[in-house]
Amino acid sequence: SNSRRNTCEKRSHLAKQCDLPVRKVERWFRRRRNTDRPSLSKKFCEACWRFAFYIVSFFTGLAVLYDVSIQPLQPSLFWYYMLELSFYCSLVFTLPFDVKRKDFKEQIVHHAATIFLISFSYCANYIRIGTLVMVIHDASDCFLEVSSKIFNYMKWKKTCDSLFMIFSAVFLISRLVIFPYTVLYNTYYYSMEIFQPFFGYYFVNALLITLQLLHIFWSCLIIHMVYKFMLQGTGGCPKATWEHTSLFGIASFLYCCNYICRLLSIW
Repeated sequence: SNSRRNTCEKRSHLAKQCDLPVRKVERWFRRRRNTDRPSLSKKFCEACWRFAFYIVSFFTGLAVLYDVSIQPLQPSLFWYYMLELSFYCSLVFTLPFDVKRKDFKEQIVHHAATIFLISFSYCANYIRIGTLVMVIHDASDCFLEVSSKIFNYMKWKKTCDSLFMIFSAVFLISRLVIFPYTVLYNTYYYSMEIFQPFFGYYFVNALLITLQLLHIFWSCLIIHMVYKFMLQGTGGCPKATWEHTSLFGIASFLYCCNYICRLLSIW
């Protein structure tokens, strides 16, 4: 192509100016490009930090929601909200120092929407739906971090594949069984026995149904990857697989939409 030809001509011209072989100039540019790439240790530490948050957040949610029927704003729920909110605030402050990814702009939008919606749901006292949605999603997010990133960076392929199977099971159970039969059923049917339909009822349920449709889409992708892994011996960790497919861009966009809809449903 013309761009490749122009690049070769520029390198040849630069090699003549520096009185160096073209091969050595190309090697210098390749090393210079690699210095800008984040190291595996930095990626590993970042993934470990997020995994630690998700696992703490999940068990915190279980602790504050266990055997609770009527939910006034208890101190435990307050600190659970503060835990989630402070985590996403910290992501905003550390975003310039984290590993630069292709979805950098989407992450900014996601974090800003997350902070706003968590704050709004707390101020509007919509904490019952919000806490359930957060704890259900945190259950699979922690396995996603450890299966697709941490052990993938450590090159522990067998451990990574085994944890991916656990992640798939947790994701399918939490998103296709627990979420529709606990959250959706109670907000769509049980709430009608207590309150008359109003704008908030239709708005919240529309967002929850949209979120469930995204769950179904993601479940289809995960089942397809599990099928390839079980029968064909390929697939495995989602991060390693999707980065080399044409679906990665669409999947990343839908993943961002998944988070935004998840937090919109807190309303």
